[in-house]
Amino acid sequence: MTLPNILTISRVPLMFVVVGLMYADFSWCATLAFWLYIAAALTDWLDGLLARRANQVSAFGRFMDAVIDKVMVLGLMIALTNRGYFTFAGSDYTITAVMLLLCILAREFAISGMRMAAAMRGIAIEADTGGKVKTFTQLNAIGWLLGAKMFEHDWAEIFPPSDRVIITVIHNIGLGLFVLSAVLTITSGFSYFKRHGHVVMD
Repeated sequence: MTLPNILTISRVPLMFVVVGLMYADFSWCATLAFWLYIAAALTDWLDGLLARRANQVSAFGRFMDAVIDKVMVLGLMIALTNRGYFTFAGSDYTITAVMLLLCILAREFAISGMRMAAAMRGIAIEADTGGKVKTFTQLNAIGWLLGAKMFEHDWAEIFPPSDRVIITVIHNIGLGLFVLSAVLTITSGFSYFKRHGHVVMD
């Protein structure tokens, strides 16, 4: 249990705390959820950096990093759709968000299954650039949506109803990134199957 691996695993309890705060309704809960999420997302960058610098890169670390990223992203996306984060200023995109989330779930399970099949044959399928960009976009989408809720819930006095353009812009950026992340998730999934699908087709 090296420090990089501890940081990787720490994202799981942090995800539970963030989701709990998303369902809470006390003062500053949305702000706490946002900043704890930022801390969890930063560990995704920090664990790899520390592992490379200390020469502690391991098969366990690479495997758990990928799995925990999926657990955290999917868990938070489910909470986002369930807690009304896609409803804002009279517009409700929850149904669209749920459909996109189902596409993301299907892709992640399909790729994970392919990786398991490849592992049984002694083949390791590493994350490619498309997969990394997809994860980065997903993390950003969640962050912007949590940020919009933070300003709406805890900083409403700074942004009165007559001047909430900034919050609307932040929320719309989050929506756009969520749609983009779904598109990248699907296209990168096709790319994985194009290059590695033979391990399940043979």
